[in-house]
Amino acid sequence: MNLSSLSSQLNMSVQELRSRAREKGFFISPKANKIDNFLAKKLTEAFGQPQIQPKTVNSTPKKIKLPSFIKVRDFADTLQLPVTEVIKTLIKNGVMATINEEVDFDTASIVAQDLGYEVETQADTSHKEFGLGFLQEVLTSEKEESLKPRSPIVTIMGHVDHGKTTLLDTIRKTKVAEGESGGITQHIGAYRVQKNNKWITFLDTPGHEAFSEMRARGANVTDLIVLVVAADDGVRPQTLEVVNRAKFTDTPMIVAINKVDKPEANVIKVKQELAGVGVLTEEWGGKTIACEISAKQGQGIDNLLEMILLTAELENLRANPAGKTVGTVIESKMSQGKGATATVIVQNGTLKVGDIFAAGLAFGRIRSLEDEKGRKLKDAGPSTPVQISGLSETPKAGDILQVLDNLDEARHIAMSAKKKEQSHRFARRGIEGDIKNKSLNLVLKADVAGSLEAIKQSIAKLKNDEVKINVLNDGVGEINESDILLASSTKATVIGFRVKTNPKAESLAKQSKVTIDTYEVIYELLEDITSAVIKMFTPETEKVAFGTAKVLAIFRTEKGQMIVGGRVNNGEIKKNSKIAVFRNDQELGLATIEELQQSKVAAKSIGVNEEFGIKLKTPVKIQVDDVLESFEEKIKVKTL
Repeated sequence: MNLSSLSSQLNMSVQELRSRAREKGFFISPKANKIDNFLAKKLTEAFGQPQIQPKTVNSTPKKIKLPSFIKVRDFADTLQLPVTEVIKTLIKNGVMATINEEVDFDTASIVAQDLGYEVETQADTSHKEFGLGFLQEVLTSEKEESLKPRSPIVTIMGHVDHGKTTLLDTIRKTKVAEGESGGITQHIGAYRVQKNNKWITFLDTPGHEAFSEMRARGANVTDLIVLVVAADDGVRPQTLEVVNRAKFTDTPMIVAINKVDKPEANVIKVKQELAGVGVLTEEWGGKTIACEISAKQGQGIDNLLEMILLTAELENLRANPAGKTVGTVIESKMSQGKGATATVIVQNGTLKVGDIFAAGLAFGRIRSLEDEKGRKLKDAGPSTPVQISGLSETPKAGDILQVLDNLDEARHIAMSAKKKEQSHRFARRGIEGDIKNKSLNLVLKADVAGSLEAIKQSIAKLKNDEVKINVLNDGVGEINESDILLASSTKATVIGFRVKTNPKAESLAKQSKVTIDTYEVIYELLEDITSAVIKMFTPETEKVAFGTAKVLAIFRTEKGQMIVGGRVNNGEIKKNSKIAVFRNDQELGLATIEELQQSKVAAKSIGVNEEFGIKLKTPVKIQVDDVLESFEEKIKVKTL
């Protein structure tokens, strides 16, 4: 932050600010024109008593409407307060913003409530934010007579080593090769195969991660799950995860019992175990189709594909190829020669070369469309996976792509999304755990059940032996007073994913000193939780050895001090290191280097095979032929 801006807000000159800062124990470089936000906040807390008293709050708070983003200057005008007072209140809430910078609605509403205002959201008619609700609105707004049947989009899932990847590879190699020639298959995250003159799209991504990732970002591309269960192993933990996920998201499921060619295969046992977790196959009086296959041998693949098409027909999957073009990003990467690229599955309309679009933080004009064979396409209809180029940057998996009328509109939407993401990250207070008790208590709120499920599953993966992660309560909807009361009584952090906090809960949180952090992206949420857990780990040190030397002579012995001569055997002896003294491979104790010389000249380090003189502070009585080890201790960074 500029010193001039801060001094103006604190109603003092820059010179006075420097002088008073020194008196309070803060150091500002005499040449510095800027200081970091942390120091600015500390100075504001030290000197920032408002010179202008806030307006007297009436018993009935004044109502104001705020847009998604607002400049600090305009915000002050809306509140009819001096800009300096608004900036001081922002800083007290941990947000360092100058007069011309923008703050998001959540941040502005907190400040407005602090100053005695009641806040409402001002409708933004310039654009719509993309998300699950937007996508569903597009799909349901199409006229019935315009809808055409579309191909099913299938995700293959199952426990580790049950044959998911083998099945995907077998389908690709046999069915793609049957009807097509030429082209080198490349990984774009999805591919299509043809059966009975009908197409099936397979998501060729790590199933569990892709599914959770996209659900957590508000997208569910999958029409049908193929659950792979090994006939020689049966129902395992990840099998149960997939079953629960399919039920939770109301996604149809087909069971593929794999490895039936193995001598130890037991199909009946697998069906019994499936029945035990609520999956009744048709033979057991249920509705779930079960196909016996051997992905390795190619056995039963045709039947599985036919069952996929049958299930898709019953689901009546439809879209409008001539309607509004929207799709979902499956994966993205930087490609040499193409720049940012993304794999998109079109869900409505037809995507064409030259279309202008926005997707998450990215926007642009489609420069090329390619299928999984790398072949150039002119357009792609519903359920078609394509790799696109022409993006300003790489979007995230689960971002919704929408075709727009002009580049300015696309840029505006992408920039707004970027501002919102940055402001959420900027205004965050930080998740903190109970270091003394080695525990992290959380209260979770999310926009939809699918997001909540994915977040909980991701948090479960962070569990460890040292720090306990306790999700005390979770739910769907805005953060309310009961969430704050629970967090206050349990020293928990309230985490919101794509939800708002109601004003009463926000006020109660400030009184109770409860931290509320809201997120738009699951990765940021998990990064912050991971960081909070790692901070509570007991620090460990590790010894980093630089080299060893042999003692050749003893020059002087005093109480607690010795001067000796030696030669470096390997590595080096460093002046700013510790010394361990060894005799017959046994460590006798430690020493501190007071002086290190070579040829009576002070040295910072001594290399291998070089002789030196060293003055050590040590309780050990060093002898000729003892070994001195030069080392330092570093704090070992723990990870999850």
